[in-house]
Amino acid sequence: MKWKVAGWIALAALLAWAAQAGTQSGQASDADKAHAAKAQNEKAIASNALIPQLNSAVENKQWTQAEGLSKQLIELNPEMWPYRQAMGTAQLNLGKYDDAVKSYDAGIKLAQAEMESKALASDTANADRAKAKTGVALMLTNQGNAYLKLKKNELAVAAYTKAAELDPNPAVAYFNLCATQYNMGNMAAAETVCEKAIAADPKKADAYFIKGSALFGDGKLDAQGKYLLPPGTVEALKKYLELAPDGGHVSDVKAMLEAAGVKI
Repeated sequence: MKWKVAGWIALAALLAWAAQAGTQSGQASDADKAHAAKAQNEKAIASNALIPQLNSAVENKQWTQAEGLSKQLIELNPEMWPYRQAMGTAQLNLGKYDDAVKSYDAGIKLAQAEMESKALASDTANADRAKAKTGVALMLTNQGNAYLKLKKNELAVAAYTKAAELDPNPAVAYFNLCATQYNMGNMAAAETVCEKAIAADPKKADAYFIKGSALFGDGKLDAQGKYLLPPGTVEALKKYLELAPDGGHVSDVKAMLEAAGVKI
């Protein structure tokens, strides 16, 4: 499983803050307004200096640096969810799984609040909602990965399930859920979710392997001692061989097919 982080951390929102500071209504004095505008401008400048460094650290998998830079950006911009996501991803890759779960929790809450706050049906609001929704799905997927490392499988299943419901491209969430259900021994659930993973990404070879393995375990011996496989088993296993002829499960797949008397 790959740990992912959003490939963008936008400058536009930060650059807009200085302009917004001068339009605030209220009874503040001109001096107070000027001080507030200056503070906002300084925060935007500081943030814009850190963002390229964070993007570079993530791109180069320099996770210790990414964690530190994310922390600085969160201190400057506690309301912005992409920095919580970046922090969680850095911590996940550093093996700080409990910290990653907490960072993703905070990021998910902020992104969900942003989705709910974009009430106007403008193009900008719709784009912001879509971006936040995708961010929530990705954070939930990675949070599920952290839960797996913590051996909290039920929480991982819950996180992957929510991610798949939200993600416009749910193939990764469904595959992770498929693999987790299989590892937990929930073969019927694994088969069902693998079907969804395959529908989302028909070229995901490992999804066919897990589906075929789950079905193979439900086979029965007939009166002549022949191992009868449930419908769809052979097709799934052969599809794995087609998609991944040099894959890591080739020997297992061939052994299952041979045990069922299927010629390869």
